[in-house]
Amino acid sequence: MGGISIWQLIIIAVIVVLLFGTNKLRTLGSDLGASVKGFKKAMGDDNSKETDNAEKTTNDADFDTKNLAQKTSTEGEQKSTTESKNKEQV
Repeated sequence: MGGISIWQLIIIAVIVVLLFGTNKLRTLGSDLGASVKGFKKAMGDDNSKETDNAEKTTNDADFDTKNLAQKTSTEGEQKSTTESKNKEQV
């Protein structure tokens, strides 16, 4: 006797339709469906990425790696060119 009967569910559904309207409920349903579909696709992509990473041997990025000494010398050159540009503007 403590459960919700079918009549109570119908009354709740009628109140929800009166409050929000059928248009709003339709868009809410389509948005919910699209988000579930996107979630399933993302989960599927995640699983395929794990298998692809095991087979993949190339780098993701299109640049060469540099050691720390090369990075600091490059940064120093960039700072000096930036400083000279700032001096020219003044």
